Order: sequence, then C-alpha cells, then structure tokens
Amino acid sequence: MIFAAGLGTRLKPLTDTMPKALVRVGGQPLLWHVVMKLKAAGYERIVVNVHHFAQQIVDYLAANNHFGLDIRISDETYGLLETGGGIRKARHLFDPLSPVLIHNVDILSNLPLDRLPDDTCTLVVSQRQTKRYLQFDDSMRLVGWKNIETGEVRGHEGTPLAFSGIHVITPELLAQMDEWPERFPIMDFYLKVCSQHTICGYEAGNLRLMDVGKLDTLEAANDFIKQL
Repeated sequence: MIFAAGLGTRLKPLTDTMPKALVRVGGQPLLWHVVMKLKAAGYERIVVNVHHFAQQIVDYLAANNHFGLDIRISDETYGLLETGGGIRKARHLFDPLSPVLIHNVDILSNLPLDRLPDDTCTLVVSQRQTKRYLQFDDSMRLVGWKNIETGEVRGHEGTPLAFSGIHVITPELLAQMDEWPERFPIMDFYLKVCSQHTICGYEAGNLRLMDVGKLDTLEAANDFIKQL
C-alpha cells in the first residue's frame, strides 16, 4: 500500500494545484518512483489511498495503464483517516492471507523491498536525526517511543531509532484493528499492541533514504535519485 492521501502542506505552493504524489523528482512523480520500485521488487498488487486532488492520481494511473499492475484505489476523499485509519479502510483490498508492505509516497531509498522480513510486523528504521524516536529492546522488539524535545515517553525507553515510513504489517495484526476507530495514527496502534504482539525494527545495512516532504528538499532529491 502506498500512502498518497496527505495534503502535502510542507510542499506548498506546489500542492496548491496537485497532490504530493504527483510532485516531480528526477523528471517523474514521486508516485512513479515508488510504484516502479515495488514493481521491480516483484509486487503485483498495490493499493493507493487518495484524498487531496484524488482524481489527478486516479487519472495519472489510468493514463499509464496502471503500469501493468493490479493497482486499486482506497478513496478517502470524504475525509482523511490518518495512517492507521487508512490501512483499516483498505483492508478489503488486500490479500487476507498475506502480509502488507506500507510505503509512504514521499520516501526515496535504496532499500531492497524484496528482502524485508514478512513473518512478523516489521518497521524499517535507521540511525538518523529526528525529534521522535521509536524505542527497541536488545532483540529489536518495539517497546516505546520518545520525543527528545519534550521528553515525553510512551511505553519504555530502549535503543532509539528513527522510523522510515516503510513497514510490513501481518494479517494477524490487521485483524486487531477491528475495534479501533475510523481515524487513528498507525504508530498509536503499534505502541498500544506491542506489549502483546511482536513488532520488530529492521535496520538495513547501508541504507540511504530521503524524505521528500519539504520544498527545500526537492533539489537535493533530484541529485539523490540520480545516485540511487
């Protein structure tokens, strides 16, 4: 599943007239880069959630014949559901027996998506600077979260690692969302259930990753994608 429903406020004024997913890097929309990366890794079914300028994304995919893939739309035009709610709404579009890879549309990386562990819920993490860190125990199991600016801690402290916006969720954990509200952040869900269910961090070797979330990162992203 590709998260493409966000408003892209940090990319204004570009996103005043288009969705973040169609902002171009290296001559192609962000959505193209993620779809091509998934296709190269062997993925055949992709769900894309849409909200902001949703029809532009629908039209773009149709104009490109869905890149020869089974691409399905999860429509959130009536209201953004946040990351957890977006996954919950799209559940009927997934293969119910298979784990689901979730990928933010604004993340570029050299991560080999065909090598990710899929036998347990897995969060791709790295050692990079951020304000909010996930916390892991010695076995790389998620135990908490910390905001280093405010000092707020949820759960327990451990080894701090930054979340990448790429994760794998299992059918067993997807079923745990049934009792959750329509709209919620996925990290709230993970932190709530991690004491009863194994959620692991995955730190890829030699990971190069860029979040193309801000206007001032676009020029650097053009160079980054060439290097990838």
